[in-house]
Amino acid sequence: MSTTFLSPQVLAAQLEDSIRQQVTSIVDGLIAELPNPEQLTPDERRGIIARYTAVLEGNFIYWMTATYIAVHSEQARPILMDNLYEECRDSHPNMMREFALAAHAFPTEADALAVGPELTQVRLFLGKLQGVQSLLTMAFFEGYIQRFMGYLAGLAASLGSAEFVYTDVHGVCDIAHTEGLYRAVFLEMALDPPSEGADMFEGVELLRALLHVIVQGPQPN
Repeated sequence: MSTTFLSPQVLAAQLEDSIRQQVTSIVDGLIAELPNPEQLTPDERRGIIARYTAVLEGNFIYWMTATYIAVHSEQARPILMDNLYEECRDSHPNMMREFALAAHAFPTEADALAVGPELTQVRLFLGKLQGVQSLLTMAFFEGYIQRFMGYLAGLAASLGSAEFVYTDVHGVCDIAHTEGLYRAVFLEMALDPPSEGADMFEGVELLRALLHVIVQGPQPN
């Protein structure tokens, strides 16, 4: 009986493919859960935009900055810095705000509180400053956003908005951002892999829970 030994390069490639497939499956599941906009009331459509805005406007740059601080790979850091540079140079939080205002969906206190518990969990997770896990969480998020933008734009249009700069920009740029972040994940993994037994998908699952609440709204106790 012969035994086939795989090279470290082949094993690494298989691991990378497995990670991508798992993340893609999670994104597919979230997209499949998106409710039919035609079956939503105007207030329900407004709520999705408002909760999304309550999370993204004031948190995305923090998330990406925490990830930048967490990584050890000097090759991964420029990938994160390019993302942060775009966010700040083009004032993506302002894009987000203008998008929400045009859709008459600026977050209220109730909208912010609705996502509070899940948002706190994501913040605390990123505060652990775990390079690989943080990068994977952000790669997952960027991969989700590029597919969610068309849906979000449709909700805004149904509420009378004609302001789509935010969704147009992120529907395109997040494709490259996703690929860059995956590259950063594997660069970081080669340099500073997670400890044995660590849950690589901890942040992904916490962020999935937050995205679920954004779309579905808080569940009754």
